[in-house]
Amino acid sequence: MTQKSARGGAGMRIGRRALLAGSAQAALLGLLPVAARASSARIDGLIARMTIAEKAGQLSCFNDEIRPVGAVFNPVVDPRGADAMLADIRAGRVGMLFNGYGVAGARRAQAAALKSRLGIPLVFAADVIHGCRTIFPIPLAEAAAFDPELSERAARAVAEEASAGGLHWTFAPVVDVARDQRWGRVAEGAGEDVLLNRQLAAARVRGFQGADLRRADSLLATPKHFAGYSAVRGGMEYAAVDMSVAELRETYLPPFAAGFGAGAGATIASFTDFNGVPATANRWLLTDVLRGELGFAGVCVSDYDADRELIAHGVASDEADAARLAMLAGVDVSMQSGFYNKYLPGLVESGKVPMARVDEAVRRVLALKEALGLFDDPFRSLDAGAEKRRTATPAIRAVAREVATRSIVLLRNEGDLLPLPRKGKRIALIGPFGADKANLNGPWSFAGDAKDGIDLATGIRALLDAPLVVEAGSGVHEPLAGGITRAVAAAKGADVVLLAIGEAGDMSGEGNSRAEITVPAAQQALAEAVAATGTPVVVLLKSGRALALEGAVREAPALLCTWFLGEQTGAAVADVLFGVREPTGRLPVSFPLATGQQPWSYDRRSTGRPAPNSDPMEPGRSHWRDAPDRALFPFGSGQGYTRFALAELHVPARVTQGQAVEVRVVVTNAGARRGEAFVRADIHDRVASRTRPVRQMKAYARVPLDPGERRVVTLAIPYAELALVAADGQWRVEPGAFDLWVGAGDEELHSQFEAA
Repeated sequence: MTQKSARGGAGMRIGRRALLAGSAQAALLGLLPVAARASSARIDGLIARMTIAEKAGQLSCFNDEIRPVGAVFNPVVDPRGADAMLADIRAGRVGMLFNGYGVAGARRAQAAALKSRLGIPLVFAADVIHGCRTIFPIPLAEAAAFDPELSERAARAVAEEASAGGLHWTFAPVVDVARDQRWGRVAEGAGEDVLLNRQLAAARVRGFQGADLRRADSLLATPKHFAGYSAVRGGMEYAAVDMSVAELRETYLPPFAAGFGAGAGATIASFTDFNGVPATANRWLLTDVLRGELGFAGVCVSDYDADRELIAHGVASDEADAARLAMLAGVDVSMQSGFYNKYLPGLVESGKVPMARVDEAVRRVLALKEALGLFDDPFRSLDAGAEKRRTATPAIRAVAREVATRSIVLLRNEGDLLPLPRKGKRIALIGPFGADKANLNGPWSFAGDAKDGIDLATGIRALLDAPLVVEAGSGVHEPLAGGITRAVAAAKGADVVLLAIGEAGDMSGEGNSRAEITVPAAQQALAEAVAATGTPVVVLLKSGRALALEGAVREAPALLCTWFLGEQTGAAVADVLFGVREPTGRLPVSFPLATGQQPWSYDRRSTGRPAPNSDPMEPGRSHWRDAPDRALFPFGSGQGYTRFALAELHVPARVTQGQAVEVRVVVTNAGARRGEAFVRADIHDRVASRTRPVRQMKAYARVPLDPGERRVVTLAIPYAELALVAADGQWRVEPGAFDLWVGAGDEELHSQFEAA
C-alpha cells in the first residue's frame, strides 16, 4: 500500500454533499445546521410594539423564587423573593425562569406574565441533568451502556416526567468531551471519546425534545457548554482553556454539531475563557464558530451570572461594559445577573449596542417560545392532573432501573468470583455506602428525594436468601471509632465481602474538581484492613469520574464500577451481583494508573519516541519516571460473565470517497453463559499532515449471543470518518494507509486498508 503524502495539500478535500451522505459525519463536521426559523408575523408584530425595556426583559432569565426546589446549585445572586419576582414578571422584566419545579407555582407565574402589557408568556427551564423527581444514573454512567437508543429512551422518560412538573426546557445534555478526570463535571457528560459523545448528544436531544416541540411532554434541549469548557487548566473548575483551533474542531465541536443537527434549539456559553477571551465575551466563538461554522440558529444563553464574571476575568471595566461585551459577542439571554435589564436600554441609546443586535436576540427568544407552542397555549405543561399521573410512575422507574443495570461495568473478575449464589455463602457488606441513601443520586439530582432511593443493602437483601451482615467500617472521609475492628470481624466471618467505597455525591459535579482522584484515605485504610483478612473482596466502586485506584482496591479480585446510579442503585447492583442480569457496561473514561497522568485519553496523539508495548518503561522513551504511558483500565474496558472469540476478520483493501470501510468479523460466545459481546473497531491514520491519535474508535456493536453461538458482525465506517483537520486548517481525507483493530473483550485482531 502506498503511504500518503505528509503535505497538507496532498489529500482529497471532502465536499459538503459527500459529508451529508452520512448523518453522523454531517454532525461531526458541523455541516448539518439547525434550520433557520423564519420569523412569523406574530413575532414581527411584537418586536415592532416592544420598548427597549421590554426587549431587555425577554432577554433576562432568573432563578425561580416562586417555586424553589430547595437545592442550591449556584452562589446566591440578587435574591428578591416571590412577590418581587411576580411584580417584575407583570412589568415585563422577565423572559424565563429556571430551576423551579411544580405546576401550581408555574401557573401563578405564567398568569402574572399574561398580565404584562404585551402578555408574552414565560418559558420555564431547569438543569434536568439525569432525572427530575425520578433520579437516573449520572450521564457518565449512562454513557457506559454505549447504547444511543437506551439514552434516547431515558431522555424521553425524563422529559415526560419533568414536563409534567411544569418545565419546558432542560439545560442538558452536557456534551463536553472530558479527558481530565480531576474535573468534577466529567460526571455530567459522556466521557473522553468523540464518537460516543456525538452519538449520545444527538440521542439525548431527540429524547428530550420528542417528535414535536409543541407537545406537552417535550423539553427543549440545550447542548452545553460552548465550547472547550472541559479542557480547563489542571482540571480546575472555571479555570482557563488554551487549545489549538484544530483541537477545538476535531474534538470539542463535533458533539455540539451532533446535538444541533438533531434539532436542539439552545446552547449555553462556557464559564471559562477560551484562548484568553472569556466565552461570554468571545465573538469569534459565539458568532463566527457557533453561528457561522455550525449554522446554529437557536438561542445562546450565558451561564449563571457569567456576564458579571467578565469583570473578574479582567475584560470588562464595569457592569454595563460586561453587558455590552456579552451582547455583542452573541449571548442572547443573560442568566441571573439582571445586567440586560439594567444596562441594555442605556447601551442602545448611547449607540454602544445596535438595536438590530438586540432585535436579533429577541427574535430568537420569541421564536423559541413560538416553537414550544406557548403563544397558543401559555399553560402548556402546566396541568396538575398530568403532574400526578406522570411523576414517579412504575414505568419511569423501570427505565431508570434498566439504565442503572446497563451502566454497571465489571472491570475484574478473577476466578469467576461473580456472579454470587443467592444462597449458601455468608456475605458481608462493608463500607460507608452499604446502607447509605444520601449519596445514591450524585450531583445535580434536582428535584429528587434521596429517601426514595434503594440502597445497596436493601437491594441485596431482596435477592439474597441468607442473612446479610452490614458494617460501615468508616465514614466517607473520616474513620469511625471501632469501625475497622467491626469491619474486620465481619469480613472474617464471611465467605465474600462486598466493599462499598468511593466518592460521596458532593465530590463530583460542578465546583468539585479534585487535585487527587483517589479513594479517600479513611476508606482506603478500611479496604486494606478488610483485604488483609484473606476473605475474597468484591469492590463496589461509587464515583462520578474515573479514579486512580491504589493498593487493596486496585488489586481486589473483583471490581464493579457502579458510578452514581440514582434511585434504583441497590436493585441494579444486586441484579448484576447475583447474575439476574449480565454486566454489559464498558468504560467511557480511562481509569489512570495515577492522578499525575491527567489529562489522559486512549486516543492521545502519537509521539516521536513511543515506548514499545513489550517494554513500556524503556529508557529514553515516552513515559513518566514512575509510570508508563498507559491506563490501568483504558476506555472501553469491561467484561461480562462469559468470554468471546474473534475470527475471520475481513477488511476491504481500498476505499474511495462515497464508500464505507465495511469490516466483517466472526464473533463466538466461547463461554458457558449467554452474554453480550461489545465489538469495536479502532483506526490509526499512519501518515498525515498533522499527528494523529494512536487509535480512535470509529464503530461498535453490541451482540447478544448464547453459549457456543457464532455470528458474523459487520461494522461500517463511513469514508468521511477518516477525515482530519489538516495542517492548512481544512477538513479532508488524506489518501494512504490506515491501521484497523477489531476487539471484543480480551480478543483483538489487526488489519489495514488504504483510503484513496
